[in-house]
Amino acid sequence: QKGAEAEARLLLQEARESIEAARSYRRELRHRLGGLQQARQQIRESATLTRDVLEQHFNDLKGTLKKLLDERLMSLLQEVDAIEQESIKPLDECQKLIEHGVSTADDLLQEGESAVRGDVGQQNEKLCNFTKKALHIQLDSLPEVPSLVDVPCLSAQLDDCLLTILKNEIFRHGTVASRPPVQLEEFVEKPGGILVRWCKVDDDFVPQDYRLQYRKSTASHFEDVYVGSETEFIVLHIDPNVDYQFRVCARGDGRQEWSPWSVPQIGRTTLVPHEWTTGLEGYSLSSRRNIALRNDSQSCGVLYSKAPTYFCGQTLTFRIETVGQPDRRDSLGVCVEQQNGYDSLQRDKAVCISTNGAVFVNGKEMTNQLPAVTSGSTVTFDMEVVQLGPSSNEGGNFKLRVTISSNNREVVFDWVLDQCCVSLYFGCSFSYPGWKVLVF
Repeated sequence: QKGAEAEARLLLQEARESIEAARSYRRELRHRLGGLQQARQQIRESATLTRDVLEQHFNDLKGTLKKLLDERLMSLLQEVDAIEQESIKPLDECQKLIEHGVSTADDLLQEGESAVRGDVGQQNEKLCNFTKKALHIQLDSLPEVPSLVDVPCLSAQLDDCLLTILKNEIFRHGTVASRPPVQLEEFVEKPGGILVRWCKVDDDFVPQDYRLQYRKSTASHFEDVYVGSETEFIVLHIDPNVDYQFRVCARGDGRQEWSPWSVPQIGRTTLVPHEWTTGLEGYSLSSRRNIALRNDSQSCGVLYSKAPTYFCGQTLTFRIETVGQPDRRDSLGVCVEQQNGYDSLQRDKAVCISTNGAVFVNGKEMTNQLPAVTSGSTVTFDMEVVQLGPSSNEGGNFKLRVTISSNNREVVFDWVLDQCCVSLYFGCSFSYPGWKVLVF
């Protein structure tokens, strides 16, 4: 009996597992069915949109071609009118001269015939006056009438090859792509931004430039945020915990037109943007407080972040927008805590780089040095925890692996601290005005 009960329990357990597996299988099938519906919807919607675009484009072409042909026809007709008027004018003048001559000859004939038929007593006098008048008119002088070969004979010269050219160009105009040549590949959260990566998916497509657009999911229009040859870009000024739509297209090598857009995808960041702290007299901040400008104030000190918003595993980036006069005490870096009274981050519990490229760890200058900072330079800090626990031989119980990069060079070192630091402050200091730095 016990064996039968055990077998029944086993069968019941197997049945329950089979039921759960069937439920999971059904959920997965329904999920895939939803995916199929989305795919079908995308195909139909994109086909409808493509039809509308094609019809609108070719209707616009028809209207433009008709307008151009009408303009050309009007221009040629005006040219015909001008030639006709210019050529007829001298003929009209010649006709007036001939008609005047005919009228004069008619009058002279009437006068001569009257003189011949007149009385004998008055005949001699009339004949004499008639003869003098005839000699004065110069009856042997006739106006010259141009021959037909000397006057214009208008005709239209129309080259039938235009139709052939148009036909060939029209038949080659436009293509229908079943999928875009580039697609969005990855979104990486950044403080107050999103790193967007894309890739080419058509092996036969040779890209020259890429064009990235974005919009808030609640907005109606996309806007350009990047055009260039790179395949990634950090989009800044992103509000945390807000969905944004992104899309990318490309321009083929030697082409002017852009490819179809990629499938729009949603990206977001949960990381609050880095901000400089307000109120330090020597620095002016942008409205978003992510750009600091060293002003003309004589006040000196370190400008810190508003909060310890840099976490290990992230990349902290400083971009130098403008430069001023460099000084060896200048600094860009991170620190464990804010410490007032210092004019530089070249101190304990801080790592930094000076504008001359020197690297400092806990106030001590390293042997390795990076290139000097210039306008447009980007300085990045990357950190990861390599030791957390008992004290090491160096006296600390917390060790960070730090990588500082600038101008395609980098230094890597271990930063030993006596306390665990999950998040860090960042800061900067400049002795002279004109330095402007963006942090993200």
